[in-house]
Amino acid sequence: MSELSFAIRAVVPDRYAATPTLTVGLHIDDPGNDPVHALALRAQVVLEPQRRAYGAEEAGRLLDLFGERPRWGTTVKPTTWTTCSAVVPGFTGGADVDLPLPCSYDLEVAAARYLQALDGGEVPLRLLFSGTVFRRGPAGLRIEPVPWSAEAEHRMPLAVWRQLVDLHWPDSGWLRLRRDTLRALQEERARTGDTSWEETIGRLLAGAHAGAEVTGG
Repeated sequence: MSELSFAIRAVVPDRYAATPTLTVGLHIDDPGNDPVHALALRAQVVLEPQRRAYGAEEAGRLLDLFGERPRWGTTVKPTTWTTCSAVVPGFTGGADVDLPLPCSYDLEVAAARYLQALDGGEVPLRLLFSGTVFRRGPAGLRIEPVPWSAEAEHRMPLAVWRQLVDLHWPDSGWLRLRRDTLRALQEERARTGDTSWEETIGRLLAGAHAGAEVTGG
């Protein structure tokens, strides 16, 4: 069994990736005597929302994910964000490597809705590592698994996520809607002569709020 250990140096946006991607800077420490010929590394990236505090407005936006605050003791639990992998070239003693972490801003995805709901602060992450280590020793090449106990924690500033989103969709976001809903919006926009989808949706929301106030009154 390999005794590799991992530490996260930083998490930053990849400004040159074609799709939204964060770069996880890892330091790998290897106390073994034989050099690593190659490392096929996998990481499960887990959000740990129970490890941070939330303001009242954040709690309101997280209602659909966690429910009312009195229930948070049972509903706020670690959740998998994504998985990523990389092939690390050979090294002896230790190495620094950049691990690409693909991201989605689809608000149907729970992790994206969670990140979008936050106002600031840090996002607690835990990376759970697995994979295969290829070592070169006196007896030749041998294969060892990365132990399932290998993991690393990191508190990523929310600003990093905001920077990543703004690289691809400045001051905007995406919603996935059913085809019949899109058609209804298209018909509404054509009927009113709105100049953008945002204008159509904003007008409908304003009408819904006005109707709620009249009903409440």
